[in-house]
Amino acid sequence: MAQATISGATGEILMKRRKFKPTHVERTVFGDASGSSLMNVVDLPLGKVGALNCWEHIQPLLKYHTFLQREEIHVGSWPALDPFVEGDAGHWGMSREGSHCAGQQYAVEGGCFVLHTTAVTSQRGIDILKTQNGPIFNTPGGGCSAIYGPDGRLLSKRLPETEEGLVFADLDKKLLIGARTLVDSCGHYSRPDMLWLGVDARERKHVDYQGSPELKLEKPEKSETASESS
Repeated sequence: MAQATISGATGEILMKRRKFKPTHVERTVFGDASGSSLMNVVDLPLGKVGALNCWEHIQPLLKYHTFLQREEIHVGSWPALDPFVEGDAGHWGMSREGSHCAGQQYAVEGGCFVLHTTAVTSQRGIDILKTQNGPIFNTPGGGCSAIYGPDGRLLSKRLPETEEGLVFADLDKKLLIGARTLVDSCGHYSRPDMLWLGVDARERKHVDYQGSPELKLEKPEKSETASESS
C-alpha cells in the first residue's frame, strides 16, 4: 500500500507515499493517505518519475494532478492479476485485461511512459497465506507486467504469468514530444478557463485551534459521585 522512489546514485529516498484511498476490504487494515501523498512525482536523471497504486489509476482527479506535475515515466503498482472469467463475481476492472486497459489509457492521457508492474502469486505464497480456497490469490500466476509508450502502444514482451522476471524496453524520450504535440491534457489541449482542479495537500491535525493559541484541552475533574463509586 506504499510506494517509494529511490535515487540509484546515492540510495536516498526521494519520495514516499501511501495509497490515496484503500479499496474495498483493504479498508479493514489500511487508512487513507495524507496530503503529502499527492506530491508523487520526482526529478531523476532519466526524467520526471511518478507513481500510483492499483485502482488509483481510475481516480480521474488524482490522475490529472499527477499529469500536472509533468510526469514522463509512470510506475503503476498492481497485485497479481488473473484473466477475467465470464460468470465470476469479480470486477472486470481488477482483471488482467482491465488493468492493462487502465495502464494504456493512463499512458495516452498523460502522454508518458507507463511501467505497469504486477506481483506474481506463487504456490509457496498460497501455502503461507492459506488462500487455496479463497476467492482470490488461490492459484499460482497473475504476473502481467508490461511497458507502454506515451501513445499507449505496448513496448515490451509478455512473460508467462507464473514467471518472476523483468520486462525491458528502450524509452525514447522523443516519443514524449510526438505524443504531447498531438495531445497534451495539461497544456495546449486543455481549457483551464472552464475546467480546473483544486488541491489541498496540507497535513491535517486532529485539532485546529482558531484565534486562541493559549487554549488547551484539559482533563475534566473527577466528580464526587464518580470518586465515591470508585
